[in-house]
Formats: sequence, structure tokens, C-alpha cells
Amino acid sequence: MAFEALDELLDETLVLPIGGRRYTIPAPTADTGLRVQTIVQAAAVAASGGQVDEEALGDAAEGDLYRDLLGPAYDEMVANGVTWPALKHAARTAIAWVVQDKTAAERVWSSGGDPSRLAPNRQERRRSGGANTTKSQDSGSGTSGRPAPARARHKRRR
Repeated sequence: MAFEALDELLDETLVLPIGGRRYTIPAPTADTGLRVQTIVQAAAVAASGGQVDEEALGDAAEGDLYRDLLGPAYDEMVANGVTWPALKHAARTAIAWVVQDKTAAERVWSSGGDPSRLAPNRQERRRSGGANTTKSQDSGSGTSGRPAPARARHKRRR
């Protein structure tokens, strides 16, 4: 039945390799997911100079967010002696998964915790078709090979 397939789709896990072991992080509860969303949103507002939501960010300090987010994998990591940077990286990866999706989580995990590795470098932007600001000999403008819209061409002729 279609409902069963959707149920399986929504019952995701995140598997992270740390120190030769694989830790399976189950989808968080709705309460934990909503709490993560609230904290991330409050942090983004605060980082952009907005009003700090003391309640949302205070709750993050009070509750054991990483434990709730990582579920049973948290206790396994602690029991296996996983280092604090590795556990923190796993939790941040899980946050990206909750707030965005598995693709975002994979980018965070692959970055090794280095935020500069999250943004595509210049070479990758060029390969993916990002804006080219270098003016070529054949180009009238340095940003696009497409002709200007008719109304823009019309205005230039005047």
C-alpha cells in the first residue's frame, strides 16, 4: 500500500563512520526536531544582528540537545571513547540533516567541521555554471552569453 511506502521513506536514519565504527542515528522525535529548528532559527536571527531569543537559546543550554539528537548513538559514542570534536561534528551533521536534508548533512560531514569547505570553491562554481565575470573577446558583457530581454534592448537604442 502507498501509505506503507511513505512510512518507510519517513523513517530515515543517518549512518556516520567514526573511528572504524558506524553509528546509526535514528530520525529524531518530533519534539527534538522542532527544538532543533527553533534553535537554528534563533541563532541565525542573532547572528544577523536581530533580537536574541533568550528562551530558545537558553533551552538549548539547559537540555541535552546532542544526546536527544543523536539518540542511542550518543551513548555508543561515549562508551567507545569517541573524542569530543568527533561527537560534536556528528551532532552538527545531524542538525544539518534535521534542518535541511541528508544531502546537506553529507556536505557538513565531508567538510570535516571546516566551514570554508562547505562553500564551493571557484573551480567548482565554474564547472557548475556559476556566473562568469571575466569578459571574453566575443562577449558584450562579462556576465552572460544570453541576449538582453527585448525591453532592455529597446531602451539601449534610444
